[in-house]
Formats: sequence, C-alpha cells, structure tokens
Amino acid sequence: MTRLDAVLARELAFVSVYILGSTTMTDRQIIVPDGMRLLCEHAGYAPAVKVGKTLYCAGQVGRTPELSVIEDPEQQFLAAWDNLRLVLEAGGCEFEDVVEMTTYHVDMHRHMPIFRRVKDKVFPRSTCAWTCIGVGELARPGLLVEIKCIAVER
Repeated sequence: MTRLDAVLARELAFVSVYILGSTTMTDRQIIVPDGMRLLCEHAGYAPAVKVGKTLYCAGQVGRTPELSVIEDPEQQFLAAWDNLRLVLEAGGCEFEDVVEMTTYHVDMHRHMPIFRRVKDKVFPRSTCAWTCIGVGELARPGLLVEIKCIAVER
C-alpha cells in the first residue's frame, strides 16, 4: 500500500473497515476493523483477508485497542473473542459463519476450564471444526490464548 493509498483511506473515513489494494480475479480484500489500525501499523499484518465469501482471520488475542495485554485470564479470553467478533463483522461474517477454528493456549490445562466457560457463553457450540494446541508462549508475554479461524459468509 502506498502512502497515497493510506492517506486516501484515512480521508474517506470508512466507518467500520477499510480495504487495501485493488480487486483482482480472486476478489482479495485486506480487512482491518477501525479499532485495529494501530495493531496493523505496529505489527505489520492484516487481521483478516477475504477471498470471495471466505474470510481468513489471523489469530486474535486478549489485548486492549492500545495493545496492552489483559492480565485476568477470564477478561483476556473475553477480549480475544470480542476482537475476533470485530474482525468477523468487518469482513461481513459472524460467529455462526465460522467453519474452522484453531486456538493456541499457554498453560492449557490450567486455563482450559475458564476458556471453555467463556467460549460457551459467546460462541455457538458444535458449529465448526476446532483444534486446540498447547504452546510455550505467544507473541507477547502474558498472553494466554490466540484464536484464529476461517469463516464463510452466508
């Protein structure tokens, strides 16, 4: 993306999402919710890429819009789901559209009961393929979970 493209995107002030790049035969769109622009500038990746009706969401974690890690496990898990919901909505999807999900967990056995309780409150049960993977660490100290998924817009 050129600086001119970035300025034009900001000037147009899209309400919930801006799309970088041009439409190609694959209709590839970079999805960035308004609340995640700082993350994209800092980390240099897109929260999601949409190709046709399929939305590929990068892993979402429990952090604030200012990129601070939330310390309380339950609140961190809620924030991770909220961040995923923002990305899905910006791409025209919702939790019910998720067809595949992978979650990465630090200290999985210790926090899984809390994670499942939060997941069951916010995410529809038994609606997608789900893989849980235990890991030693995530991108920032203190992060306990990262949730990535693929959704297909209905």
